[in-house]
Parts: sequence; C-alpha cells; structure tokens
Amino acid sequence: MLNKITHGIATDRPPLLIVHGLYGSARNWGVVSKKLSDERQVIAIDHRNHGESPRRDSHSYFDLASDLAAVLEDIGPADVLGHSMGGKASMVVALQRPELVNRLIVADIAPVTYGHTQLPFIHAMQKVDLSRVEKRSDALAQLEDAGVEDPTLRSFFTQSLDLKEKRWRLNLDVLETEMPKIMGFPENIQGTYSAPTLFLSGATSDYVLPEHRTTIRNLFPKAGFVKIAGAGHWLHAEKPTEFIATVRAWLDRT
Repeated sequence: MLNKITHGIATDRPPLLIVHGLYGSARNWGVVSKKLSDERQVIAIDHRNHGESPRRDSHSYFDLASDLAAVLEDIGPADVLGHSMGGKASMVVALQRPELVNRLIVADIAPVTYGHTQLPFIHAMQKVDLSRVEKRSDALAQLEDAGVEDPTLRSFFTQSLDLKEKRWRLNLDVLETEMPKIMGFPENIQGTYSAPTLFLSGATSDYVLPEHRTTIRNLFPKAGFVKIAGAGHWLHAEKPTEFIATVRAWLDRT
C-alpha cells in the first residue's frame, strides 16, 4: 500500500485524494491539503518509487493506477486531484475504475505523449556526492554545479533528500529506466470517464494545448478547462491561493 498523509476528518462530503507529480511527494502538497481539509478529509499519497512508499522495478501508468485503485478501495470512492505524472495516473484509474472516482481534477497535464524528457534532472541528482552532504545547502550547490539552473527546482528536488540517511527518497535508477513510459500515455487505454472533470492548467504552461482538447474530450466528455493567470506547470506552488480557491469553487459547484 502507498504511504498516505491524512488531513482533517471524514465529513459528509467525499474525501479528496491528492496525487503528486514526478519527483514529488505527499509532503509537497501539505499547504494545499491543509487548506482544503476544512470542508472534507484530504488524503495525499506518495507514489511508488517516491517518498516513503515502496520501491518497485516498474513505473508504468497501469502500475500507478493499480496503486491508486488500492488506496481508493480502502478509503472509499473519492474526488481525485492529480498533478503532472499524478494527473496521468489519475486519468488512467478514472478510465479503468470509474466507480472509484467521484470527480476528477487534472492539474497541468494532458493524456498525450510529450517529446521532452526529465532525464537531465535525474542525472543531476545522481551526480550529487551524498557522502559530502551534511546540510541541504550542500546538495543545492552540487545540483547547481550539475546543471540545475532554476533555484526553485533545486529546492524542490532536495525536499526528497533524506539528510540523516544520506539517500534520495526517489528510486532514481528505476525512474531513469522507465522515463519513456512516464513521458508517454497508454495508447491501448479503453473506455471513457463520464463524471465531471476539470483540466486546470497554468496560463504560461505549454503542457495542455488547444490541439489536445479533442483527445481529452474523447476520453473525458464532461471535461472543463480553466487556466490560472501567471502560473506555469507548478501552478499549485506558484499560485497556491488561486489554485486552492479554484479547486474549492469547482468542487462546491459540481
């Protein structure tokens, strides 16, 4: 079973399951989870090969969806919010097991294969000499030397660093091997998800494009689209107030 962090208590509203993206964890979503837990119970998970969840040799979206289905069977049908890789996994579980997903929010991702790769970031993390890391700033400096120019990304990556054990809470070798699957989307996926679905994206992001909408609507016929001004791919971290308000309003309205 995946590691879970639970916020709030059960109410008469469906729980909200939050599913993080690549290199993330349930802890990254603490602010969003706590804010939204005033009206419903919020449960955030660590994917396999991330955080405190088990390490596995495979990382396909069918694998991730199966993991999510086990959580949903345990907590009962829930609203699901997934970001990036977590959004793709959430889409797959909604398509395969629609009875487990009450409503779906997909944050800044589309059910398509992308042409770019995240491998340079894995290679940068692999280059960090953990024996020389005594404090987080040591790892930040090494990541910069390894080519991670964005300070926000360097800070984000080190949130998955276990300083005490001197190890990454990411199964970097498996994520490297499985990167083509992570950047893709299952071509043989069957069915449609007919419940309300929100595709929430950053206005400056290029992950959800107009040309993706036909594919999205073929799989999610009740899809709606909202953009958050001034936000990119990491919309929940860049514009948390707007992100939380939009999610809350949509859940209340639908």
